[in-house]
Amino acid sequence: MTRPSDITRERILKAAERLFAERGYDGTSVRTIVAKAKVNQAAINYHFEGKDGLYREVLRAAFHALTEDQLAHGEEIKTMSREAALSEFVRRQLRPLTARDEFSRSLRIFNWETVRPTAVFRKLMSEEATPFMGLAVDLIRRFLPDADQRTLTVAAIWLLGQCSVFVRNREQLAGPPMNLTLDADAVEWLTRMISRWTAGGLGA
Repeated sequence: MTRPSDITRERILKAAERLFAERGYDGTSVRTIVAKAKVNQAAINYHFEGKDGLYREVLRAAFHALTEDQLAHGEEIKTMSREAALSEFVRRQLRPLTARDEFSRSLRIFNWETVRPTAVFRKLMSEEATPFMGLAVDLIRRFLPDADQRTLTVAAIWLLGQCSVFVRNREQLAGPPMNLTLDADAVEWLTRMISRWTAGGLGA
């Protein structure tokens, strides 16, 4: 049986996720979260030790939503050829394009962090991003076995950027002047193109 305190915690998280996605960290007050979740401030302090703790939990959930599928298939990717592994990695990075509703709030929260990065976000990434970045670096290493760690890290960041520019800017890219259709067929086309360009660049 779900405890009342667990229900309250989940209600706070859902309300905070919506508000942080709409307004960002700075634009969201504890008072607004309290009103949205229909709880008192003491409940936020009890479950999350304040606004920063609550934001941290929302960020963690958003980050896991965007990376857990990739990490879950990490061992599978290692058994593929490097070209097939690259294509699979890119395809999974582009997955939010065809599941927009599922990831929309997570993406909006990270877009706010691009504009106004917070100390909470920086600390969380330093603690949580290592397994995901490790997966990307290991993939790059298969193309650049003699590269130093800095080169591998920069190449992994570059690869992630080639995918995230489409995912984070989906709505803008769908409108004028680009007018891109970003559906399932487009994801497969983008996967082929990004993978081909990446493999070609890394192999040059």
